[in-house]
Amino acid sequence: MARLTGLEKMSYAELLEARELIEAALTERKASEARETKAKMRELAEQAGFSLEELFGGRGKKPVVVKFRNPKNAEETWTGRGRKPNWLVMAIKKGAKLESFGV
Repeated sequence: MARLTGLEKMSYAELLEARELIEAALTERKASEARETKAKMRELAEQAGFSLEELFGGRGKKPVVVKFRNPKNAEETWTGRGRKPNWLVMAIKKGAKLESFGV
């Protein structure tokens, strides 16, 4: 695992900014790897003659409508339910208004 060097020389504000950048990178990486995993699973299921729905069952619930979208990354959305995503929390901390992310 790579070690971060120079952290002890950074100011508190610089460390907070670094943490925000890392949290955003983690959020994006998680979403990216989830999409890749779903695609691989779908491909394996189709090769075996199944759909993912056949193997794992349908959701049975209607999909929830997206109410907020990250203008910097259209794949990052929030329905307004549950915990706010990190990208939205960070934007609001920087002074953005929730309404400005409405779909």
